[in-house]
Amino acid sequence: MSCSDSRMQLLAAASRFCDAIAQKQDMPSIIAHLSSTHQITATEYGESCLAPFLGKPFIGTSGVQRYFELIGSLLSFESMRFSNFTVDVEMRRVALRGEGRFTWLVTGESWDEKFAYMLDFDDELKVTDYQVWADSGAAYLARVGKLNEVKAQHST
Repeated sequence: MSCSDSRMQLLAAASRFCDAIAQKQDMPSIIAHLSSTHQITATEYGESCLAPFLGKPFIGTSGVQRYFELIGSLLSFESMRFSNFTVDVEMRRVALRGEGRFTWLVTGESWDEKFAYMLDFDDELKVTDYQVWADSGAAYLARVGKLNEVKAQHST
C-alpha cells in the first residue's frame, strides 16, 4: 500500500469518526470506531475543576463511553463541522480543527467554539487515543451561569 493510500485511509477513518460525533450517532455507533486491540483513551485537556470531563483520561471502552455520556448529559451542540485535517501516516495520527455551537444544558448558556482533535489509530484504522483541546473557559462560565454576563460586559 502506498503512502498516499495510507493517508487517504487515515483521513477517511478520521472523517467517519468525526461524522459519527457530529451526527449525534448512538453510543454503539461511536464505540464501533474505537480500537478493540489497544487500550483506548479519551482526554479533554483543561483544569479539572472547571468541568467534570476535563483534565483526566477516560481509559478503556467503558471509560470512553463514560466520557461521551458525561458530555451528553451536560452539553448539547449544533452545527458541528470539521476541517484542516493533517495526517501523519508514520504515526497513524490525524489532527484537525472542529467548530460548533455548544450549550450547557442546566444553565442554557451557549457559545460558539473552535476546538482541536488529535486522533491516533491502530492497524485496523480504529481510534486508540482521542484527545481534545477546547474552550474550557467558556464551558466553565456557562456551567456556573456567568457566560452571558461576561459576554455582555465585553461586547461594548
